Amino acid sequence: MKLALIQMNMAAGKPEENFARAKDLIQKANEAGPDVILLPETWNVGFFPKENLAERADENETRVKAEIGALAKALGVNIVAGSVANVRNGRVYNTSVTFDRQGNVVNVYDKTHLFSPMGEHEYFQKGGCVARFSLDGYACGVIICYDIRFPELTRTMAVQGLDFLFVVSQWPKVRVPQLKALLRARAIENQCFACVCNSCGTFGETVYGGNSLVFDPLGEQLAEAGAGEEILFADCDPSGLQTIRETINVFRDRRPKLYQL
Repeated sequence: MKLALIQMNMAAGKPEENFARAKDLIQKANEAGPDVILLPETWNVGFFPKENLAERADENETRVKAEIGALAKALGVNIVAGSVANVRNGRVYNTSVTFDRQGNVVNVYDKTHLFSPMGEHEYFQKGGCVARFSLDGYACGVIICYDIRFPELTRTMAVQGLDFLFVVSQWPKVRVPQLKALLRARAIENQCFACVCNSCGTFGETVYGGNSLVFDPLGEQLAEAGAGEEILFADCDPSGLQTIRETINVFRDRRPKLYQL
């Protein structure tokens, strides 16, 4: 499975510009023939405009479904459309939508863990579900940025079956080494491919770090981006997943009755 990670530098609080930019980058990425294209977190507004947030946000995922879903269908490619600031029932969520090659919505996920150090919990509502779905016959899951610090969430997906973990983020430059360590750990402990599609550029005083990454189930790095806007490609061969899981069968050897969470 070939992945294309769009490490996007979005315009702060300007959804019109960001939708146009995202669609242009998706079409550019598709020229290389990927199976899955990924966008970063809250690419429609950046992370995140506190003034007039609801007015700048999508509503009921309407625009992302209409424009990015239509593009998935037209190009015949799976798209994990990062996440967008999104209003539903009068409340703002950090919402990820995933489309298959026919442009069908296969998953909608609201960010579960909101980043309290930057006050995200004061402006967004928490989600309440786990995001598992299938793309081209492979078991996939998506989490958003801060979610990666909570291994219980990813392991919940993995015990149900997980081949690819997609992480969409707005991760700051100062903590990129932590992001790399966390992503590698999620790949190894869950014996899955794990990738993070990060943003870049500056929003307010925060510099976002880029360095989008892809790891295989053994924790070997397959690809890494630089600090600026770019499209990162990675070829992932899932044919060895079963061998890895049979060689070190952590899922068979788990003792869940002892785990008190």
